[in-house]
Amino acid sequence: MSSDLAASDSAPAERPVLLVLADSLSYFGPKGGLAADHPRIWPSLVAAELGWDVELVARIGWTSRDAYWALIQDPRVWAAVPRAGAVVFAVGGMDSLPSPLPTALREQIRYVRPPALRRVVRSTYQWLQPRLSPLGWPVALPPKLSGEYLESSRAALEYMRPELPVIGTLPSVHDCEAYGKVHTGRPAAVRALESWGAEKGVPLVDLAEAVRDNVFSDRGNPDGIHWGWDGHEAVAAAMLSAIRTALAADTGSVSVADGSR
Repeated sequence: MSSDLAASDSAPAERPVLLVLADSLSYFGPKGGLAADHPRIWPSLVAAELGWDVELVARIGWTSRDAYWALIQDPRVWAAVPRAGAVVFAVGGMDSLPSPLPTALREQIRYVRPPALRRVVRSTYQWLQPRLSPLGWPVALPPKLSGEYLESSRAALEYMRPELPVIGTLPSVHDCEAYGKVHTGRPAAVRALESWGAEKGVPLVDLAEAVRDNVFSDRGNPDGIHWGWDGHEAVAAAMLSAIRTALAADTGSVSVADGSR
């Protein structure tokens, strides 16, 4: 019995997890998509600085609605929530992009058969999207719905872990030909997210403020929407500040210094 107790006492404490629900901005670098554990993407930088593990659940094109679906459907998210030291909703940017063709159409292209027809449909979509994007409307997800999905996600986490810090983000900026270099939906999205954050006490990291210089330089991804390494570093710095402030405000939070509860 005594030896069992000694072994238990000497076992290392389980490290907290940084749970990030995100779109492709979280894992694309200057040359394309990267593995979720790549050390230079911002979630990895933040987790390393905190001394935590990271669980990045993300996919290209995800909106706030997709993040909510991941939260309620993905068992990896369920496994991470009990260990989470903080949760970041790094979505909302895709919501604000022009989507003159229905988002559902884009999502269904992969299911078109036969393959030859699928290629035609995809090529047609890719030809029309940048040419119709200057209309600026409709956006992929209306601001009101973005706020509602984010609040549903926050409320679900609050029900399970009332003390768990939640961090949101404001949309990034882009210079992307695929969207006609148009982002007229961003101001309304910012207003909706700021209203939600203020009402529910959710700190928001302004991705645009962090990455604007990188996006409009030759150091970002040539696609004009994803970031280079200094963009990831700037986001990590802003995210660390927000998380540490949130943890300091919560007397029952996880200790950043030693990773203990």
